[in-house]
Amino acid sequence: MKRHLIIATAAAAALVAGGTVTAVAVSNDAGSAPTASGGQLPAQTTSHDAGAQATGTAQVQDGRSSIRLSDDDTNNQEDLREAKAAKVTAPDAAAAALKAVPGTVTGLDLDTDRRGLVWEADVLGKDGKWHEITLDAGNARVLNQHIDQDEDDDAQERAAAENAGTDAAAAARSAASHGTVTSVDLDDDHRGKAVWEVETTTKNGKEHKLLVDPQSGNVTAAPADDSDDDDNDGADD
Repeated sequence: MKRHLIIATAAAAALVAGGTVTAVAVSNDAGSAPTASGGQLPAQTTSHDAGAQATGTAQVQDGRSSIRLSDDDTNNQEDLREAKAAKVTAPDAAAAALKAVPGTVTGLDLDTDRRGLVWEADVLGKDGKWHEITLDAGNARVLNQHIDQDEDDDAQERAAAENAGTDAAAAARSAASHGTVTSVDLDDDHRGKAVWEVETTTKNGKEHKLLVDPQSGNVTAAPADDSDDDDNDGADD
């Protein structure tokens, strides 16, 4: 069957410039695969093939190598950027939240939203209500605060917050030697007891998940397989 081959005229220009060229033959035969000749680069892939490639692999494009990062790598880099950009520490954010709503800070999270880099704080107020407060991570100014009407009033969570011997600020200070604190959360049912879960990011981008005892303030590394599902099934004990 007659086949029509088209060789891109750009190939000649690339050769003049000293580049490496792959000539791709395009066939009218639906079942025929493209052929490559004259170069060291792999044959071009279709968009379907490219989507099927695993992330984190090296590719060569136009004579330059490029690395596609995995989702985990991208998230780590984003967390590192946020940690470096935040001028307000977790303890300072907790203090600012308590000025707005006196009570107990049960959660802190450094994040980026439409207002920029912010700390999101959860506070069990002295009024007995749950409050959500958004603070500017650059100057601790309160950007928004409201009562969480959708929060399930979990008696166990409320009791853990009221009975904790340390608060979120103290938990953050305890974990600060492991890096910049980016998240603090009171887990009221971690393997049968309440603990502070703290996440930190080091200067080289390494992340740590730590557990801080709410009574003693002792810091331990979270188990590698630690998750909410593990807490629920109880099969590991």
